[in-house]
This record gives sequence, C-alpha cells and structure tokens, in this order.
Amino acid sequence: MPNAPSMPRTLSIRGCLPAFLAALLGGWPLTAAAAAPSPDVREHIIDEARQLSRSHTLMVAVDGNTVIDEGFRGHATDETANIKSLSKTLIAALVGAAIDRGVIESVDQPVVELLGDRVPADADSRINRITVGNLLSMQAGLEPTSGANYGAWVNSANWVRDALERPFVEDIGGRMVYSTGNTHLLSAALTEATGRSTLALARDWLGAPLGIAIPPWTRDPQGIYFGGNEMGLTPRAILRFGEMIRQQGLHDGERVLPADWIDQSWQPYTHSFFNDDDYGYGWFLTTIAGESVYYGWGYGGQLLYVVPSHALTVVMTSDPTPPSNGSAYNERVEALVGELIEATARGG
Repeated sequence: MPNAPSMPRTLSIRGCLPAFLAALLGGWPLTAAAAAPSPDVREHIIDEARQLSRSHTLMVAVDGNTVIDEGFRGHATDETANIKSLSKTLIAALVGAAIDRGVIESVDQPVVELLGDRVPADADSRINRITVGNLLSMQAGLEPTSGANYGAWVNSANWVRDALERPFVEDIGGRMVYSTGNTHLLSAALTEATGRSTLALARDWLGAPLGIAIPPWTRDPQGIYFGGNEMGLTPRAILRFGEMIRQQGLHDGERVLPADWIDQSWQPYTHSFFNDDDYGYGWFLTTIAGESVYYGWGYGGQLLYVVPSHALTVVMTSDPTPPSNGSAYNERVEALVGELIEATARGG
C-alpha cells in the first residue's frame, strides 16, 4: 500500500454521533454519574495496594474525577513507567486511528499488503492470509515470539522477518497464540503504510489530543519501534488514555478514536489460556463484581481497567522486572477493582 501520511481523516458515522447515541448503537451501558468511594474506603484501597509486594502506583478516576493518585516505594504517578505489554493496548488504538484515517483499509486487510518488501520471499504462503485483525486478536497462528522464544527473537537480526518465518502452530483465526511478534508486525505495518515512525504516530494521534508525553522507546535493528513492549508512560498518561476509552473515544469533547472502534476492540474474538478471560483487539475482557470489565495487562502488573457501567478507570503500575507471579498478582489487583466497583455502586 502506498504511503499515506497526509490522507484526510474520515470518521465513521457512529464516530460523529453524540456520545449517548453512539452508546446506544454500540451497546454501551448508560448509567447515572457514579459516586466516589467514601474516605474510609479510599484509604482502605490505598492501604491494600501499598501492601502488594510489587506495587508502584495506583490511580483511580470515577466519573472523570481522579479520586486516588498514590505512589508507593518511592514511585510517583508523574514519573515514566515501563508499561511492558500494556503497550499492546495502545498499539491497537493506533491501528484503529489508522483505519479511521484510511491508512489501513480495515481489520480484514492482509498484513502483507502493508508490510511490502519487509515480507520474506521464502516465508510460508499462508502468511498472505493473516489479517490485521488476526494480529490484533492474537490469532495469527504463528509460533509465538513471547515466552521461551522471546530472547532469541529480540536477539535476531530482523524481528519482522523472524516473526513471519516462524512455523504455524495453529490455524489462522483459530486458538489464541499470544505473541509480541504479532503486535510488532502491526508497528511495522503502521510505519510502512505511513512513512512515519510508530513514535511519531503515537505522539500525533494519541499524545497531542490527550495532552500526554510519549517518550521514545526501544526499536528493532531496522529502526521499527517495538510494537507491544518497553513503552514508557506515566500513570497519569495511562489514566487519561483509559478515560478517553471509557468515554467512547472522546477527550474534553474532542474525538480521538471512533466509538465503533472501541466497540470492535471490546468484542470477544478468542480466549486466553493464561487467565481464562476473553480477548478482543489488545484488550482482555472479564467480569468483576458482576460488571463487564475491559483491561490491558503488562508483565509484572502494569494494568489498566475500564468499567463503563460505573464510570470507573483504574491504573496500577508495578515492578516490571522478573520474577513476577503473573496471574496471582493480577487476581489481588482485581480484588481491589471489585471493591471499587462495589464502593461506587453504593457510594460507599
């Protein structure tokens, strides 16, 4: 696909509708303004977060108002944190912005059309059927570059080539195979399709409208910004991003992402064997305290939770270095989210 950095932005019809109508069309819950937790509940939540062995910061917004802004162990919410795989959620948002602008045709577009000569000539012909959506939902079917394969992948001479030359271990569109290589292919596709770096796109399409700083992060040997790991953001920036998502793509009344893209991103396309939750486009989907919750998850406990029915957004950053107890730690954080859901329901 030819470079299209100056193509005009074309919002979908639903993306232009007032927020309440977009919510009706997308099945979004419409609720009265949520009540902030009482001071006692707030202090209890902060104390429990402080007791988590890896916790660095906790931020909570209710109905657009920040009600908790706490740092632990010498960390602060205005300091940049390595958000690890939580960055996959932001890369997915960039893909939605690219589709909105006509840079990417749709989630059904084969990624090889976007990657151009970055595609190895000797790769399995089946890669021609891998779509943008397959990569977003971790259904590309290729052997993962994460887990035991991560070290060899990031030490390879060409991360894009290495990811595309891996053997197929599942059918395309089949079982979830979590792989950071999938998101890195999306970063490469964004760069190739626009002629601009993923950093420049992130600053233009997310950073500027949200008023947040996005510093440079790790790049591969060809200069492609790492798609899906090592991105740095402050917890306050993450909260602002999460609040924009909760408000169906709006920030201060201005549209950042189409509402229908967020609706698409929160559909269950596959299922995670890591934690038994469903997975959309860069988001995990679960139920906490009886409410639908959408979250991004990075190694070590870098977490963003959005609970639309309670106008609630929660950010937790944690120690990003090994070892991490993974899902066990997340379960303790989810218990805090559950308490916040109950507190905002009763104004407790």
